[in-house]
Amino acid sequence: MLKRIAFTALSMSFTFIAYGQELEPGSRWSTIAFSEHTVFPDITYKKSNGRDIKLDVIRAGNPSQVRPTVVFIHGGGWVGGSKENHVLFVLPYLSRGMNVVNVEYRLASESLAPAAVEDCRCALRWVYRHAKEHGFDVSKLVVAGESAGGHLSLTTGMLDQDAGFDNDCPPDQAPTVGPSKVAAIVNYCGITDVADLLEGPHRQAFAVMWLGSQLNRAELARRVSPLTYVRQGLPPTIIVHGDEDATVPYQHGVRLHEALDRAGVPNQLVTIPGGKHWGWPREQYLRAQQAVFTFLEQHGVLTR
Repeated sequence: MLKRIAFTALSMSFTFIAYGQELEPGSRWSTIAFSEHTVFPDITYKKSNGRDIKLDVIRAGNPSQVRPTVVFIHGGGWVGGSKENHVLFVLPYLSRGMNVVNVEYRLASESLAPAAVEDCRCALRWVYRHAKEHGFDVSKLVVAGESAGGHLSLTTGMLDQDAGFDNDCPPDQAPTVGPSKVAAIVNYCGITDVADLLEGPHRQAFAVMWLGSQLNRAELARRVSPLTYVRQGLPPTIIVHGDEDATVPYQHGVRLHEALDRAGVPNQLVTIPGGKHWGWPREQYLRAQQAVFTFLEQHGVLTR
């Protein structure tokens, strides 16, 4: 009888575990996310060209608890893509308890360069202005993106007001305390030298389209290139780039890494062996994202 009672109790214990405690980590996180996260879609952060330019906020919990926040900027060569069709890129950051701001910007078909740079700088100012409302920890802001979004993450995090790209922002979006700064930049295969893609062996149609036939094209390409702004005091920057990238040459990442080293800026270059512009093996994506999180932990943005 005692053995039967003990076996029954053990069976009940296993049943409880099976039904209450054995969700896989991904299923566990997604269940928490849908029950605790809040999505605020299509918030207007500026008006340009007679329309609203928008962003989405995904808040990971109660705004009374400030959280590290990533400002994500989608890729697409400045000519395509949208915040909606890149939304899955933000899932790893949400899984680490970060808030997310997913940014729309004007593409080349609507406004040529430097409109995209201006928009993303204004989005960063909006984040500062609305930090208390959404629980953004402005001391732990990360700006991240891939391809053209990697370029824009670099310009958003590296530029200051003196560069002249903040003048299109709404007056009421000026930061309440100090300049808009970020704690780290995450650049996946982003363009660092725009002029390199306009002419010569690395010429890309999307870059030509973005600059158009503006008379000051060469000077503008220099002004919107992250390499132009490398200097001491920039945010820690992690660069992820495939060494067989034929769209944005691997040397764009290498040159940025070397320039940041010379300036004494904390940075890391993560090379994807055999990696093209995208479409890497799953293991390489996992390795790259782990490197990003480790980098953010090392620089005080995330905790283990």
